Formats: sequence, C-alpha cells, structure tokens
Amino acid sequence: MLQKNISKAGKSLMAGVLAAGLISAAGVEAAASKADVPVQEITQAIEGMGHTVFPIGKDNVAYEQYFTGKSYLAPLAGGQGVGVSNVTFAPGTINHWHIHHKSCQVLVGLSGTGWYQIWGQEPQKMMPGVTVTIPEGVKHWHGAAPDSWFQHLSIMQDGAGTEWLEPVDEAAYKALK
Repeated sequence: MLQKNISKAGKSLMAGVLAAGLISAAGVEAAASKADVPVQEITQAIEGMGHTVFPIGKDNVAYEQYFTGKSYLAPLAGGQGVGVSNVTFAPGTINHWHIHHKSCQVLVGLSGTGWYQIWGQEPQKMMPGVTVTIPEGVKHWHGAAPDSWFQHLSIMQDGAGTEWLEPVDEAAYKALK
C-alpha cells in the first residue's frame, strides 16, 4: 500500500524537490526570519558537506523530548496518502527508540553523516543517497553522527502513528565509528 501511495505522491514530491532547489540565498534568509531558526548558519554548515536542496524547516519543538539535541522539521508533502518531511539533525542528535504503526518508514539520506539501527541488528551508517526501509511495527532509531550535521527525508503513509520508547544507550552511540 505505501509503495503505491509513494508512487502517487511522486509528482508532488518531485514538484517539492524542484521548488526547493530554486530557493535562492535571499529566500533562505527570508525563511529564517519567519521561522525563528538560525537557518543561514545551518545551511552554511550543510553546504560545507555537499549542500541540500530542501528547506531546513522549523525547530522541532513538538518532538524535542524524544531527541538528544536539536532537530528541525520541514514537511514537504502530505494529505495525498503519503507524508514526506525533511528532518535535519544537529551533530550528535538522534531520536529515541520508536515504533511506527500503520506504515513502514522510508529514510533517504540527503546530507552529512548519520546512523540508524533496527532492534536486534547492528547500527548502520547513513550517507547521502542511502535509502533504508524500516518495516511497520519495528523498533528503531536514527539521527546524526556525533561530529556531523545530518539530513534525511522521512516518507510514511498519512495517518501513521509513532510510539516513542526509551533513549538509545549513550555509551553505545558514542562508540559508533
């Protein structure tokens, strides 16, 4: 079902990609003043890693209790069966273990270096272009490497729910290489 919905949303996602790619530096600065987020500073850091065509978004205050540091959320598409968001993680920021209900989650690495882990498996590095499918109902976490900004697209079926669980073991995360 999600794969079919992702295909339907492809035109909407591509339009968002093209529109975001046309944003000028002046447009980013204007967005920063409206969003009350240091977008220019974040954008400069990410540009140093290979750039991004997606907006950084707003401070992810609604979910900050489930993250170890700062994250930013930019919804790109939704309401047509599938939701697509750009999530930007500050260095060292990851989310808690969690489970998605009523949808798998597709993660697409965009910029920087990150990690994800599915419960019972070894952590895996994420880089730009890496695509991961987290099956529905599977415990996992994801986020930035300790020394890198990281962005990924999150693609999920509209109406999915997230069950937030315990934080990732800090020592295990810091040991990742």
